[in-house]
Amino acid sequence: MDLFKEDISLQHTDAVQVKWNPPGGGDPKLIEALGKLQDNEKVDQANDQALDIMMNSRLVLRGVARAIDVVPGMTPKTILHAGPPIKFEDMPGPMKGAVIGALIFEGLAEDPDKAVELATSGEIIFDSCHDHQMVGAMTGVTSANMIVHVVQNETYGNFGYSTIHEGSGYTVQRYGSWDEGVIRRLKWLESEFRPVLNDAIERSGGIDVGATIAQALHMSDECHNRNKASSILFYRQILPFLLDTDYDKDVIKRVSEFINSNEHYHLSITMAASKAQLDAATGIEHCSIVTALSRNGSEFGIKVSGLGKDTWLTGKAQLVDGLFFPGYSQADSTPDMGDSSIAETAGLGGFSLGNAPAIVQFVGGTVADALSYVKKMYEVTWSENKNYTIPFLNFRGTPAGVDIRKVIETGILPIITTGIAHKERGKGQIGAGIANPPMECFEKAIVKLAEKE
Repeated sequence: MDLFKEDISLQHTDAVQVKWNPPGGGDPKLIEALGKLQDNEKVDQANDQALDIMMNSRLVLRGVARAIDVVPGMTPKTILHAGPPIKFEDMPGPMKGAVIGALIFEGLAEDPDKAVELATSGEIIFDSCHDHQMVGAMTGVTSANMIVHVVQNETYGNFGYSTIHEGSGYTVQRYGSWDEGVIRRLKWLESEFRPVLNDAIERSGGIDVGATIAQALHMSDECHNRNKASSILFYRQILPFLLDTDYDKDVIKRVSEFINSNEHYHLSITMAASKAQLDAATGIEHCSIVTALSRNGSEFGIKVSGLGKDTWLTGKAQLVDGLFFPGYSQADSTPDMGDSSIAETAGLGGFSLGNAPAIVQFVGGTVADALSYVKKMYEVTWSENKNYTIPFLNFRGTPAGVDIRKVIETGILPIITTGIAHKERGKGQIGAGIANPPMECFEKAIVKLAEKE
């Protein structure tokens, strides 16, 4: 209390005021759970195992494919979405808009009214991308014939999938738009883009995604909100193989221009790779490492390795603190949304923000703030990602392996760099900033994990 420092100072003795709170806010149930899991050799060994898996994962882009051809459990009437499971009626505006677009694209509805009628009929199966080895940016809405990147974790044999990044702007399906241009682009991705890029990737023998990310981090990307370097690197890698295909020159040019004109293209590949990396570390008994951070615009959900791949721990999604485009404010925004925070789960995004000083102009803050955020994340992670390093910190590995024990002990929440969607469907991105999960997710997780001990 301030009173102690004041009394000591009155006695002409130096004193330092320390900001301190009891672990878990002093909640006896949380303190008891923390006591079971802290300094627990089984938990520590399990966490070491999870980080070893993350570090040893070799992540390779194998191609692009229709979701129904590769994503486990996908059917012609399945719609996957970002975040924990949610009913159509409870979805925020942008996600409902993206569902409408998906149903029109699939030919299951001829107009928005018919799409809403179908979405509420019970015929459509809605489920979380994360529960199908998938991740999707913003709304994450994915239907059968949408195109996904296919990334293999060569070390452990599993795959991760993520929808193609359509480009920036207001009229993109992931932000809830369904106009004629959006549908036409989705159809072009399926009919022309997919076979050409697939041919090129096959000719390349597969693209080492981990190596691309590692290099991009040294070129001022943080690989979530800033993907300029990784996208350029991918374009440089794939272009010779695109030119080597037998497709018509104009077709190759259209595919090439689509990739080259999109400075966020590689985000989707990074997400699929991070998903494959974290899925391999899921299901380790006693492990307190977070393997998913995800949100649907209504709820924020996390998964913890020791609680298995099917267990969601949820809390209310928060509004994003950031910078808004002219004419918009937080009152116009949807609460935090998207699966792209899988990047942070792997030690990227907000956890590598110190690599991307330019991004602070986009999300708010200063260069010093960026490094401060990263240093805070070391306090809630089990180890460091030695594959992804931060030059400004003498090439120290990025913080990796969010440990629910440390979050409860310190009261520090993971940070996520993210875009901000308008709360109304079809109005697109209105800003960018920094988000946090609700502490409730971690409180539920630590109690549940302690019950297993």
